[in-house]
Amino acid sequence: MTLRMNHRSVNPNAFKSLLALEQSAKNSGLDHKLYELIKLRASQVNGCSYCVDMHAKDLLSMGESTDRLLLLPMWREVPIYSEAERAVLELTECVTKLHEAGVPDDVYARVREHFDEKEYVDLILAISTINAWNRIGVSTGMFPGCFD
Repeated sequence: MTLRMNHRSVNPNAFKSLLALEQSAKNSGLDHKLYELIKLRASQVNGCSYCVDMHAKDLLSMGESTDRLLLLPMWREVPIYSEAERAVLELTECVTKLHEAGVPDDVYARVREHFDEKEYVDLILAISTINAWNRIGVSTGMFPGCFD
């Protein structure tokens, strides 16, 4: 595996802009574990090994169980995620794969059962931010440990 480029040094202003977006999403008021689950699930869908590695480790350091990490790709098939988490995971997949079906009304309704309008926008910001990071990671050939 070879890193195509170090986006941080090639375009530091773009990197700083994305960090500012990340900070905004992080400080939105969303539960930090939920935010990390969003980041991990989107990264799995997008195939970004760098981000999957980082966010799985972040969740483990926050006390998340190994079962919940390992079974995240099959969240629909196991009863270990709350209804609110399930709604957010479904929204994460819809926004990440926006080109397939958008965000159907029933998904929106399930999310809104647990989150108000501001929180819904916060969720969209969080999902959009990790998708931007994933696109940089995959496009530049990032992999776990590539910056060590």
